[in-house]
Amino acid sequence: MRNLILAFSTLLVSCLIAGDVQAQPAPIEVAATLRAGLDRLNDEIAALKKAGRKSRDIADVEVFAKGVDWCLRHDEFYASKNAKKPEAPSAWVGYCEQALATGLQRAGELKSGKAPWSISVGSTIRGYVSKVDQSTQPYALSLPAGMSDFKPGHRFPLHVKLHGRGGTRNEVRFFNEHQNKQPQDGQDWIQLDVFGRTDNAYRWSGETDVFEAIADVGRRYRIDSSRVTLWGFSMGGAGAWHLGVHHPSKWSSVGPGAGFVDFYEYQQQTALRPAYQHSGLHIYDSIDYALNMFDVPVCSYGGELDAQLVASTRMIERGKELGVEAKLLIGPGVGHKFHPDTYKEFMAFHTERSREGRPRFPGRKQIRFVTWTLKYNTCEWLTIEEMIKPYAETLAEGGLDDDGVLRLTTKNIAALKIARDVADTIELDGTSLPLRSAADGLLPEVYYERSSDGWSLLEYDDSVAFAENPDLNKRHNLQGPIDDAFMEPFVCVRGTGDAWSKETQARADAALKLFEVEFDKWLRGRVPVVTDDKVTADNIADSNLILFGDPGSNAILAKVVEKLPVRWTKEGFEVNGQTYDSKTHLLSMIYPNPLNPRRYVVINSGHTMHEKDFRASNSWLFPKLGDIAVQKFADGKVNPTDATTVWADMFNSNWQLSAGK
Repeated sequence: MRNLILAFSTLLVSCLIAGDVQAQPAPIEVAATLRAGLDRLNDEIAALKKAGRKSRDIADVEVFAKGVDWCLRHDEFYASKNAKKPEAPSAWVGYCEQALATGLQRAGELKSGKAPWSISVGSTIRGYVSKVDQSTQPYALSLPAGMSDFKPGHRFPLHVKLHGRGGTRNEVRFFNEHQNKQPQDGQDWIQLDVFGRTDNAYRWSGETDVFEAIADVGRRYRIDSSRVTLWGFSMGGAGAWHLGVHHPSKWSSVGPGAGFVDFYEYQQQTALRPAYQHSGLHIYDSIDYALNMFDVPVCSYGGELDAQLVASTRMIERGKELGVEAKLLIGPGVGHKFHPDTYKEFMAFHTERSREGRPRFPGRKQIRFVTWTLKYNTCEWLTIEEMIKPYAETLAEGGLDDDGVLRLTTKNIAALKIARDVADTIELDGTSLPLRSAADGLLPEVYYERSSDGWSLLEYDDSVAFAENPDLNKRHNLQGPIDDAFMEPFVCVRGTGDAWSKETQARADAALKLFEVEFDKWLRGRVPVVTDDKVTADNIADSNLILFGDPGSNAILAKVVEKLPVRWTKEGFEVNGQTYDSKTHLLSMIYPNPLNPRRYVVINSGHTMHEKDFRASNSWLFPKLGDIAVQKFADGKVNPTDATTVWADMFNSNWQLSAGK
């Protein structure tokens, strides 16, 4: 270890002169030593897989190899001269060495059929394999003391904690922050510290990571789903606001500390973004979802001297305007940190709400629920199935009255479903309809549709047909924009044929390469890629297909193009009544996959935000191209970051465009 640290001395000096924080590669001899250790650990993992050990236990080993691999491949050995706690690249050598040592120790224990870390008191690192990209992702789990003293069948409360933006946080530093930490005094809950694919404010696959980690904990330990606390500070506070008010029925309480809640105010932007981007801001701006604090207890926090206190005060003030109360604690005389006394009060609030738990099924009798996208469409016993207009305020308010009738008023809802056992009768915007006896009592949830004549009930056969979505309407996880495709399983498809346009192919290839590089770095996973002749029935059934090329080069694109709202020829393409030359323009879009309309097909695009957005601020991680876009390239330019967006739009609720818009 000492020799490896000394090897950094010259490199460290030059790096500290260069800037406040800078990533750099490990010196050749250091990297060689670490890679040798990584090879040894990977050999042990391969042997465990061959021996048929449980995949969950293997993930708890493999996560350490993944962390070291990413640290080396992305040259994430950092130096800082202005941080409150200055960091040196040698620290990351230590993090990597400790990760390898822990991984090898676990591999040895698992080889003998043991996994002692699964019952270790305090904090240990765990891993799971993500459905999104089959990457191994880490989280930290803290078990309370006296686990064996709890009665069989005891269900533990769960505290889900979201970290702040670290700047230099990667997997191996995350391991170091959490491994072998003792539980808190009086802890009778299990605590999950989420990695969230590092620093993205728990957006996109970072959001998926939170719920995948929770699900993995639930497979390992008995968790009381009515007693799940969500909280975080700084970027973690922004994440707690986002996940808390977008998913209000999942938490016993929500504790956002000092996190941003919108884009324009936080970034001090006075000019509106283009319409297709402005609409997309409604996906993540938590201020638009303040009404949902009615559905979950909220205790927010901010330091008295912290500029980010304004995020909490704005949410509380917006709640008051809507007639919704939430608690705000202010740490006296402190900036961007918790005051120790106020922290105790903060935690006491959430511990008490955890003890109370959420109401058991069917849940709260009264709700006030708002959404702007079908991505976030559920509150208690209600699910909004279709919207009249996407990215418009969509409301459902009301509940079970004393006379036993479920009364709701709605706005911008085209179809919804209600849990059958909530009431005998439902009244939707004044129209009385059966609930418990509806659809012959054969379905757990009952569907209702709005037409020009008002609300109507769907009987059994119509309910089954509705679920099949024959009219190809926007639905949950089938509502766009382009970036939504990467929150669920996806596979990129590279063409093997002869392109109609060499310019299109060059730009498609560049788009795929950029996506591979940026997703690997900023969302911590390798992009799954296959060639068009290797696409399987399982790929089509289970994954969103991300197609690169044109109908000449990509055989899958050739199969679906006639069912897309575009006309594509060897010379160019026509979309929304306008024709574009393939030599200078590239089409990107998302649409229900004609080969499997329950999944997406995406053309010539990965994520539409890029490295500059990840580096600038998490608030910039909103969709940049809507559902469909045309980009223009100057001569010789192929990289998407060099293109100019000449037209972009969102499809309506029927996946259609308004001609000439």
